Amino acid sequence: MTDTPAVTVRDDPERGVFLAVLDDGTEAGGAYYRHADGVVTFTHTEVPSDYEGQGVGSTLARGALDAVRERGERVVAECPFIKAYVERHPEYQDLLAG
Repeated sequence: MTDTPAVTVRDDPERGVFLAVLDDGTEAGGAYYRHADGVVTFTHTEVPSDYEGQGVGSTLARGALDAVRERGERVVAECPFIKAYVERHPEYQDLLAG
């Protein structure tokens, strides 16, 4: 099993994406969203095959959801990956809008 790389999650609101960024600055994935009226609608999550199975996607989902919580906003999980993550981690279910 490959070691989990060090990943920082940062929001790029102009691109509408939370990015998983490695220590060397490489973008290792993104959780794409639309933002309106205090609701973040996650539409698609991508992690390049080079980083699959290394925890990048889970780190990305957790970081994005934590950021939404910090801002006091809600989530619509159109993205199947984010939806499954929230289902597996009930501590995030209170973020779901409607």
